[in-house]
Amino acid sequence: MNQAEVSQLMSKLRIRVNPRHKNLKSPEGPQGRLNKLRKTVNALFKYERLELNYTLADETRGYAERLISEAIRHGDTHKPTMEMADYWIEEKQLIHKLFKVLVPRFNDYQTSYTMLYRGPKAYPEIVYPRSVLELRGNPFPAILPQRSDQRNFIHNILLDEAKKAYRAEKYEEITKSLEEQREK
Repeated sequence: MNQAEVSQLMSKLRIRVNPRHKNLKSPEGPQGRLNKLRKTVNALFKYERLELNYTLADETRGYAERLISEAIRHGDTHKPTMEMADYWIEEKQLIHKLFKVLVPRFNDYQTSYTMLYRGPKAYPEIVYPRSVLELRGNPFPAILPQRSDQRNFIHNILLDEAKKAYRAEKYEEITKSLEEQREK
């Protein structure tokens, strides 16, 4: 079996997943933990952006990435993939969204399918750290602003040249005024 065939045996996730799960406390025990994760994965596929505690977001991200990668790899005709989607996605119209909307969107992605941002900390209060978990390519505005200080953009080049011309003009005025003061 060559290397290309071996890579097809397992799907590779594009994020780092911890070998141990996070300690998501629930009064129902382990089944309550899974129910909480199912609801969060369901909400992520429904709304495409969530704000929640960091530990829950980090744990949810791994399950959402795995579900999307399996859906891309096998499609909707693969029975184990459909069973996994049926388990993790409670609203059945979101299974259709997974295979008909998200799979074509992420089919050519070389990076992860989700983004996890840490939220700001509320200083006086001791609370759980907040985060934002989102699917890439969602219709919402970007959380982090795009950097506009790229030197090669035409408007930045024009602004730099205008600044140089303005400074040169001001320096000439200053030198003329200094020369006039020396002559007096």
